[in-house]
Amino acid sequence: MIGDANDYVGKGLSGGRIVVRPSEKVQFAPENSIIVGNTVLYGATAGELYARGVAGERFAVRNSGAIAVVEGTGDHGCEYMTGGLVVVIGPTGRNFAAGMSGGVAYVLDEDETFRSRCNLAMVDLEPVEEEEQLMRKLHHHGNDLEWHGRVDISGDMTKHDDERLHQLISNHLHYTGSTKAKAILDNWVEMRPKFVKVMPVEYRRAILEMEKKRGTGGYVAAE
Repeated sequence: MIGDANDYVGKGLSGGRIVVRPSEKVQFAPENSIIVGNTVLYGATAGELYARGVAGERFAVRNSGAIAVVEGTGDHGCEYMTGGLVVVIGPTGRNFAAGMSGGVAYVLDEDETFRSRCNLAMVDLEPVEEEEQLMRKLHHHGNDLEWHGRVDISGDMTKHDDERLHQLISNHLHYTGSTKAKAILDNWVEMRPKFVKVMPVEYRRAILEMEKKRGTGGYVAAE
C-alpha cells in the first residue's frame, strides 16, 4: 500500500506480507510520521508487516507469530505479545512490552532512554551481541551482502540476534526503500550496539529448557 493506513491493519493476520510506505513524492521524513494507526497486527498468528513510518498505540498487541518492522511506535507496543518478532528502528511510547510473555522485540535505543519506557515486569533487556559469522560476511561483501528474504523464527531465539536483526532491517529496506534502514545498515558496526533485545523471562527459560532436553536426549513433548 502506498499511503497511510488506519487502525487494525493486519488484524488476525495468518500469512502473507503487508508493506505500507508513503509516496516517493512526500516532502516529510517518513521515519518521523505516522504511517499506520492503532492496534496493528492485533492477534496476528503469522505473516509479515513492513511499515515505513511510525505505528500508533498497542502495536502488535496479542501478536503470536507475525514478523514486523516499523520505524517507531506509540504507547503499549507489543502488549500481551505471546510470539512472533518485532523490530522498531525508532522511538517507542511508554509501557512497551506490558504483559509480553513470548516472542522477541529489537528496539533501537539511540538516546538510551528506552528502559524508562519499557514495562520490565515480565521481560529483560539484553544487548545485541556482535557475531563473527556476520562480520565476516560484511567484511567480504559490504553493502552487497546477499539478501535472503524470509527470516525463520522457529529456531532458538536466544541466539543469532545480530544476523537476524540485520536480515530483518535488510528486508525492510528491500520492501519499503527506507532511508532509515539504509543508514543503519551502512553504519552497522556503530548502530548494532544501539539496539536492545526485549526478551520475556519465562520464554527464555522455556527455550533453554527445551535445548537442554534435546542436548541430553531427553523427551520433549510436541508443541
